[in-house]
Amino acid sequence: MKVAIASDHGGVNIREEIKSLMDEIGIQYDDFGCECDTSVDYPDFALPVAQKVANGEYDRGILICGTGIGMSIAANKVNGIRCALVHDVFSAKATRQHNDSNMLAMGERVIGPGLAREVALAWLETEFEGGRHANRIGKISDYEKSK
Repeated sequence: MKVAIASDHGGVNIREEIKSLMDEIGIQYDDFGCECDTSVDYPDFALPVAQKVANGEYDRGILICGTGIGMSIAANKVNGIRCALVHDVFSAKATRQHNDSNMLAMGERVIGPGLAREVALAWLETEFEGGRHANRIGKISDYEKSK
């Protein structure tokens, strides 16, 4: 698995935690910033990462900002992206099993580093169940293609 990860200024610390986790479990990733704690525009980081995932350059993407909301909204504007805003382990597993989410968003001002690692680990290790869920994902993909 190859993961693209990025944050805005509000998610730098959690991004570093998740990178450390991926190093520990042997997941290949590329970090697309940001490298500051001064205000930046989250779409400048979310949209390029989402495009890379949608194009197949990366299998999955992880985005972090203050709440995770802005990053998830921006990422979900890219056709082919199913970005889930998650702050608990149950939802992290469910969004992979049922929604085949290919991007994860979290908020550093909402979730602590320990729980963020647990959420990311659950999301990274959980597989899509397919079956009845594949039909539902297909309906979303069909809608995207029709626009």
